Amino acid sequence: MLRPLGDKVLVRRAEAETQTSTGIFLPESAKEKPQQAEVIAVGDGKPLDGGGRADLQVNVGDTVLIGKWGGTEVKIDDEEMLIMTESDILGVVD
Repeated sequence: MLRPLGDKVLVRRAEAETQTSTGIFLPESAKEKPQQAEVIAVGDGKPLDGGGRADLQVNVGDTVLIGKWGGTEVKIDDEEMLIMTESDILGVVD
């Protein structure tokens, strides 16, 4: 497994919808990137000037809202994931 550094977060994007609400099946090219993701791993926080680290506001297992084009795509064990800074996360879904 990958361990993010600093204020980086590893997320797994939710599955794209394959069917519309009216029952139409979408081709691969028409699917939109989902904006919800699950937090898989978090770094140990951004370094502070005093030598400590700022605590991250997200935890492993949280469902978060991310931008469609944010983060860096990585492939881990044949699974597509994203590494992004915590500031790229828009919010936590309760």
